[in-house]
Amino acid sequence: MSDRPSDNMDNATDAPATPTEATVKAPKPATDWWAEARGIFWLILAVLGFHSFIAKPFYIPSESMMPTLITGDRLVVTKYPYGWSYVSPSFHVLPFIRGRLFGRLPERGDIVILKPPQADTDFIKRVIGLPGDRLEVRGGVVVLNGVPVKRTPEAPAMIAVDANVTCEQPDVVQFRTTGPDGKLYCALPRFRETLPNGRSYDTIDLGYMPEIDDYPAITIPADHIFVMGDNRDQSADSRVPAYRNGLDGPVPFENIGGRAEFITFSLDGTTKLWNPLSWFTALRGGRAGTSLHPERTR
Repeated sequence: MSDRPSDNMDNATDAPATPTEATVKAPKPATDWWAEARGIFWLILAVLGFHSFIAKPFYIPSESMMPTLITGDRLVVTKYPYGWSYVSPSFHVLPFIRGRLFGRLPERGDIVILKPPQADTDFIKRVIGLPGDRLEVRGGVVVLNGVPVKRTPEAPAMIAVDANVTCEQPDVVQFRTTGPDGKLYCALPRFRETLPNGRSYDTIDLGYMPEIDDYPAITIPADHIFVMGDNRDQSADSRVPAYRNGLDGPVPFENIGGRAEFITFSLDGTTKLWNPLSWFTALRGGRAGTSLHPERTR
């Protein structure tokens, strides 16, 4: 047996292995900025289309719909229940156009968003009267077609005082009270109202105010609706003239933007942009998921 290395070992070389095509790193392709811009454009268009024709979020900025809705509530508004009109797009850019595509009248008791004839903004109110109805308000009581709407007093609406609901306005500060839990509340006079179609909901009535609690009898014109806020003495609605920022009577059917469906969440006004923890601590409990469709008693 020989100690000499084999011939195969003699022929071996120390040359490094040649890199294969698989190990060669391909150059990074250049960013197609035009394609990126197109993608963003179609995404924005899809969101605007959804908001204009299907549903959109809505924010409650005032107390006009208490106790049903309070400042800081976020809700979903669907755009299709009454068809579509010139106010359906997310931004009010179209001039008045008569009629609605696949139009259908709302029911009495529906909560709707609408555009005032004299302003490019959104109001949220409850539908009380429909075309052809004879409507008046006497001492705060709605009279529909000669019959007073049923109105039942209930226990005060106990609305927690916070940064969004301060209960400090001159008309309501007298209703501030401390609850059994030691917290401050706005204990507002509440009445249950039931419309002729059996739909019922809570309203707030702070007392007799002639300028808003009395409204002369009118016949609602064709293709118009009469709307009111649930907070009857703090709502710029169909009873209130335009010079006081009201709707100045019945509103054209075309000005309805959609129907309120349910509350998604509610904030008490203590959120701070720079403090993500406050985004959660500001959430009000017990309001998410609340339906905004009135109860039907029969």
